[in-house]
Amino acid sequence: MEYWKRNLWVCCFAVFIVSIGMSQMAPILPLYVEHLGIHDTAQIEQWSGIIFGCNFISLAIFSPIWGKFADQYGRKPMALRASLWLSFIMVGMGLAQNVYHLVLLRIIQGALSGFQGAIVTLIAMQTPQKRAGWALGILFTGQVGGSLLGPLVGGYLSELIGYRETFFVIGGLCFCGFLAIYLWVTEKRTTGEVEILNSQQVWGRLPKPQLTICLFVTTLIMQLALMSIQPIITVYIAKISASTAHIALIAGLVFAASGFSSMLAASRLGKLSDKIGPQKVLLTALLCAGILFIPQAFVENPWQLGILRFLLGLTTAGLLPSINNLIKQSTPKEIIGRIYGYNQSAQFSGMFIGAILGGQIAAWFGIADVFFFTAALLLINAFWFYKMVYHDHHTSAINTRHV
Repeated sequence: MEYWKRNLWVCCFAVFIVSIGMSQMAPILPLYVEHLGIHDTAQIEQWSGIIFGCNFISLAIFSPIWGKFADQYGRKPMALRASLWLSFIMVGMGLAQNVYHLVLLRIIQGALSGFQGAIVTLIAMQTPQKRAGWALGILFTGQVGGSLLGPLVGGYLSELIGYRETFFVIGGLCFCGFLAIYLWVTEKRTTGEVEILNSQQVWGRLPKPQLTICLFVTTLIMQLALMSIQPIITVYIAKISASTAHIALIAGLVFAASGFSSMLAASRLGKLSDKIGPQKVLLTALLCAGILFIPQAFVENPWQLGILRFLLGLTTAGLLPSINNLIKQSTPKEIIGRIYGYNQSAQFSGMFIGAILGGQIAAWFGIADVFFFTAALLLINAFWFYKMVYHDHHTSAINTRHV
């Protein structure tokens, strides 16, 4: 097997099991906060939000730094460092004595992470250009698959072995990811990749910095749009349901519908982007996603929302892999780790802003307006992307054919 294919499957496995481990935290975090001595419902919600959100802030700040080190020292060492630290930090969370320990460990987790960014950069750099879209789609499938399975595993394990012990299992899964990468991933590097550049030199090396900025903004808006809905899905389902029984289960199924369809579609859309170009897939995905958010504001029962969320997942599966592919195509290899780090900062910033903004819009104006706001953002972004990236790419191709 060619080394890049082995790298892809090993990294996909590592991302899958690390995603299972990290996403296990979602269903047990409020319960663990209560286990640590917080019993007032409002305070449990407050602390759960703080503990969950502070990780995104430190991730956004430190992702470019680890991207810089990835360019200097290699992507495999950064993936090993991040997965090993994650295993230690998860065990530390299992040993936490109060919520302040959890907040501190979550901040440290974000500051010392960078696992996904290192893996994406490694696969993007080691994969032939004609297969890059497919490979990044496969990697995205592993990530989404792990994120879908993780909450189910976490909820089951917490009942079977306890909250603290579940964090120990998460740490063990992260360590398995570390071992897989250490034993079976090969990184081939050239001397040009170790040149040390400051931020000004990095931007100076970009052939089209306006294109890169557009991709960063698209990543931020995409994550903001997707995360703005998550805090209100359960409340929305309770509002449109005829019965209040099994609301949590129904909400979980509706929430999982988009992730499941994304897992099914990601590799196929990646393969399609290799044939027709990632800019076409990304533009179409932005338009379809923006349109599909609108009817979600008018649904009358949960199964209608579930169908629309499933269709939405088919479109969102083409967003992040296409953005990563376009970054690979438009970025010199000596700075690609730094650029992927900046893009991850945009991604985590969008997740943090979206989670806060969605709840605030729902409180001020109503839940339906969150869907309208999200749809407008995506459609405006699609128009801007066409003007800044797709139109420019199409014009360049026409000029080349005439020459």
